[in-house]
Amino acid sequence: MEKSAIPPVISIISKKRSGKTTFIVKLIPELKKRGYRVGTLKHDTHGFEIDHEGKDTYKHKQAGSETVVISSPWKISVIKDVSEELTVDEIIQNYFTDMDIVITEGYKNAGKPQIEIFRSSAHTSLIYRKGEQHPLIAVASDTKLDMDVPVYDINDIRGMADLIEKSFFSR
Repeated sequence: MEKSAIPPVISIISKKRSGKTTFIVKLIPELKKRGYRVGTLKHDTHGFEIDHEGKDTYKHKQAGSETVVISSPWKISVIKDVSEELTVDEIIQNYFTDMDIVITEGYKNAGKPQIEIFRSSAHTSLIYRKGEQHPLIAVASDTKLDMDVPVYDINDIRGMADLIEKSFFSR
């Protein structure tokens, strides 16, 4: 893996059940089609398990290994205990320096540029309001909104990719 400078990070944020994941899985192929290496980072405030009982890596972890790595010719996975949550910057520096851009799902308090997803059928208000100090660069919505940042139709993935390209790359 080639190591380079720290890539730009953009956080896709919203209240629950607004479609962050759906939006991201549409945005990734559009950015890849344009030639960018895209990494993603999902924030889970509730904790998670990716290993499954009965698997060798699960047995290693249960036996007390604080870091478990499984590697194949096609991918690598790391399970590592941490004493406190790592910052977005620490995670990016450790795992994403070979990417052109990193898209986070969540991390609304990380201070990174953000795109807020707003679905009127799920919520009555946005996280941010017009005139507030915020790291918001755009909103993707299924309804017209009066904001001090560009508002895109929630399905305008090409338009949002254009904004990301214009904001972070000099192509």
